[in-house]
Formats: sequence, structure tokens, C-alpha cells
Amino acid sequence: MRRNSLSGVRYSDEPAIFAWELMNEPRCASSSSAPVLQAWITEMSTFIKSLDHKHLVTVGLEGFYGLNTAKELKVNPGNWAASLGSDFIENSAIENIDFASVHAYPDSWIPHPDMEAKASFLSLWVDSHVSDGDTVLKKPVLFTEVGFHWHVSDQKELYDGDVLLKTVYDKIYESAKEGRAGAGALIWQLLVEGLEEYGDQFSVVPWHYPSLYKLIKEHSCRLKSLISKHKRERKLQHNDSCFYHL
Repeated sequence: MRRNSLSGVRYSDEPAIFAWELMNEPRCASSSSAPVLQAWITEMSTFIKSLDHKHLVTVGLEGFYGLNTAKELKVNPGNWAASLGSDFIENSAIENIDFASVHAYPDSWIPHPDMEAKASFLSLWVDSHVSDGDTVLKKPVLFTEVGFHWHVSDQKELYDGDVLLKTVYDKIYESAKEGRAGAGALIWQLLVEGLEEYGDQFSVVPWHYPSLYKLIKEHSCRLKSLISKHKRERKLQHNDSCFYHL
């Protein structure tokens, strides 16, 4: 097992590592690909666990439902999503997969419908996967990539981007408050000044967009409040960045 080049700590013992992702958005698009991908995930997750039993393991799925989960196909963004060889339920149910991963890119997956249609899709997309985590997988579900087109000329579109993100955040907050499977949502991708050249069409420096920055901070503080269960159990100090948001 490799070591951290700065600290010398083995990666298997590194507390800064949250989890291992087997592959980013695995696909194997052919008529016989689903069993091949399922076998690969099983083999690789078992191998990772043999090297490191301290960290969580996830697949890195986009969250599309496959042909073997026909009743869920209507949740997919299009018929094309079922033909990529991946299946959210089957792939995530593998024993050594600790939590399910899901992505959400409504601007790319359904580029032509209006913002109301995209928000409706996102709402169903999050609800369906959280429900599957609760009732089928019995595992946490983390939305590991949530991305929107922030760089648009029409200022109204930026605010619509906030609305889409808030749709996801509100669903995650309600899930966390109720102790359900929805565990969190991560934006793809946040940058700092000077690193814009490493970005893509979904990248954003959050403090360049005050409404987005405020939304991220408020969501983080709401989740933080759930950890403490109630302010009376852990009184926030005035220097806590969440003090004025709770």
C-alpha cells in the first residue's frame, strides 16, 4: 500500500481519506456488458477491502437504472441511460460497496427542457435514489457530483442554477433530518482563483457568485445543526461561522 509522500502515513491509515471510488462513471456499453461490469465491481471492491478495511468503498456511478430494474427506468433522464451497462441497484448492492454514489447533471442529460422540467427531474431523481437507499440497498446514498452550467450570459439563468442546487440541498436536508439514506451532495466542481484553467463547463469559484456562496454556506450550517441535534445541547460560539445562520 502506498504512503502519503508528505507524512509517510500509509493510505490505508490516512485519516484525510474519506473513501475509495473504484472508477469515475463506469460504463461498458454493449449488449452483454452489464454482467461484465458487475463482476468487475465485485472483484475490485473485494480487492480494495483486502488492502484497506478502514475506509469506505463506493463505485462512482452516475446513478442510471439498468434494464434489470425496469420499474425504475422512467426515472432515467432518457432511454439512452439504460444502455450503458451500469445499474444503480445491482452495482450498489454488492457486499463490499459501503455507500451508493449518484451524479446529477440535468443541463447535460436533458439540455432542452425548461428550468421547471429540470427541477422536476432533479426532485424525482433524488427522491428515487434516497428511497432505494432506504428500502432496497439499506445503505447511505451520496450525490458525489452535482453540476450545473453556472457561466451563462443571462443573469436569470444563474439564479435558476441556484434553484436547481437548492432543490437537491433541500431534499438532502430533509433526508438527513429524518435519518434516511440521503447523506449529502457535493458540487462539481468548486475552484479558487488562479485555478480556472483546470476547470470545465461546470466549474465555479463560489464567492464570485454571492447567491451561490450563501446557498452553500446555509446548507452546510443546516446540516451542522443536525449533528448537534439542538442548539441547547451544543451552544454555538459567536466566532462559529454558522452562528448567524441557525
